[in-house]
Amino acid sequence: MKSLNIDSGTFTPSKIVCVGRNYLEHIRELGNETPDAMVIFNKPNSSISDTLYAERDGEALHYEGEICFMVRDGGLYGVGFGLDLTRRKLQSKLKGKGLPWERAKAFDGAACFSDFLSLGDTDITSLSLRLEVDDELRQDGGYELMMHKPAQILAGIEEFMHLEDGDIIMTGTPKGVGQVEVGELFVGSILAAGEVLLSHEWLAK
Repeated sequence: MKSLNIDSGTFTPSKIVCVGRNYLEHIRELGNETPDAMVIFNKPNSSISDTLYAERDGEALHYEGEICFMVRDGGLYGVGFGLDLTRRKLQSKLKGKGLPWERAKAFDGAACFSDFLSLGDTDITSLSLRLEVDDELRQDGGYELMMHKPAQILAGIEEFMHLEDGDIIMTGTPKGVGQVEVGELFVGSILAAGEVLLSHEWLAK
């Protein structure tokens, strides 16, 4: 089982619970329908990777930057930046046949994370993310643009799934997703009220 760092130590998520289609402009950029209810899917612990890969089984991967929360005692305890990696062509093929997305979303290497920080008294409503690739701003968005807010996401998941201490919630991605290219430098940041809380770099391989 793979572990991640938080300012108070380390934690080992049993699973990563992801929210899809949580930003309207991202829904529109992919030409998807706006869902009637929150879209939820899982990634296993084995999908966590320290390395950002540009392809999987010969298919280019696409990045999605996300605000992520670590769960403890049934609440949102820590915050970090995450990259949800997607085999977009395979996902489109599976969706077209009405089949599950796991092969396109839950493979080894499908999730990269920064270190996490304990939320403490941080105002969750002030959180946003920023993703730069080779010094170019690609993604920028946060709480205000989310269709489903973090507290609503937590409550919605717990209606049908128990969250263990250390589990991660990925809250969806704003517009600006794209293909990962070998050699690109990704810098993901979490901000609170416009001030950077944390950042992490990945060099795509």
